[in-house]
Amino acid sequence: MLAVSPAVVAQSAATPQGQDFSAEVRLLYRVVACGGNDPLPTNIDSQIVAQHCDRLRPRIARYRRVYLARAKPFFASVEPRPLPDKVVYPFGGGDLLAALTTYPDAREYTTLSLELAGDPRRITSIDNTHLGESLEALDKAVGPLLSANDSTSETLESTQQGDLPGQLSFFLIALAVHGYEPVSLRYFRLEKDGSLHYYSPEEVQKVENKPAHRRHGQWTTPDFSEAFTNSELTFRSAGVEAPVRVHRHIAANLRDDSLKWHPSVVRYLGRQGRVSAMTKAASYCLWNPLFSQIRDYLLANMEFMVSDSTGIPPALATQAGFSQQTYGSFHGSFLDASTEYNDQFRALWAQQPERKLTFRYGYLDSDRAFHLVITRRAVAGKS
Repeated sequence: MLAVSPAVVAQSAATPQGQDFSAEVRLLYRVVACGGNDPLPTNIDSQIVAQHCDRLRPRIARYRRVYLARAKPFFASVEPRPLPDKVVYPFGGGDLLAALTTYPDAREYTTLSLELAGDPRRITSIDNTHLGESLEALDKAVGPLLSANDSTSETLESTQQGDLPGQLSFFLIALAVHGYEPVSLRYFRLEKDGSLHYYSPEEVQKVENKPAHRRHGQWTTPDFSEAFTNSELTFRSAGVEAPVRVHRHIAANLRDDSLKWHPSVVRYLGRQGRVSAMTKAASYCLWNPLFSQIRDYLLANMEFMVSDSTGIPPALATQAGFSQQTYGSFHGSFLDASTEYNDQFRALWAQQPERKLTFRYGYLDSDRAFHLVITRRAVAGKS
């Protein structure tokens, strides 16, 4: 169980300013996530949606039956109580799914990645030819996330163009998997001090023709407006009166040189206070000295972290006052990465008793073995 801070309750009770795309997000939820039973508008062929749902629903059922059935009791057994109710997931791509699986009791989730959220409005005027093609492409893109709990960089890049907002579609499918429904959708920019500025209808219109810029030089250029970069999606348990939760996605390059020019990202994170953290399949960025600022932020502000081997290297975790517990087995990094940190992780596993892991969490190791690391502050609440 995670402790709910008074600030979260206050923020949830207050309605933020800015344009609310709740109608568009509910339609997207109905079409791309097969959630709810809202009637479809006349421009959308129900048969095309039904065919997509016939492909998606068995995948959702399998994820619940196979993956959640193993992962949910595991996390319940290893997570201390209470935990900070704000989750930070750097290098998270469209993976709200894993955040909800890992921390099911959190109230606020922040994912950060190179990918932008996307424009929710195209669904209202899409023709059925493009709808069918777009849903087929979405089925292919979301498949690995639901089957292997992972998405490739190539898949995530592909979500930056098209008639459906790829990242937002992934978020909505995650809600459907976990039995949630969307309440509101707003877009925002980060102010210099890390606060949120929600875009008004007038501001959205003003930047309508300003293309969004990619957050990495080799990434796919988005084909939508800069207004649809960062999203705030609120949600609750489907069909019942329940507390509203918040997911914010921030498109950002987390390299030190980029954060130097965009310090508002780290300032936003600093406003979150103590957090629960996670990362996986993160290209070993946290091993890389070029990502020291986001790593230092985590070490200074997190109480607990779940990761694969792309998390915090053992020597750095120990130095910052954390202990680490291993699950599964680790023989080497999935991708070519630091020899020093590979040796540290191998030693970490060798020093601890074997603990079985029955599900994949992020990358496999070099021998295609499941592995997972729990990193916790040695004295809870103390830096």
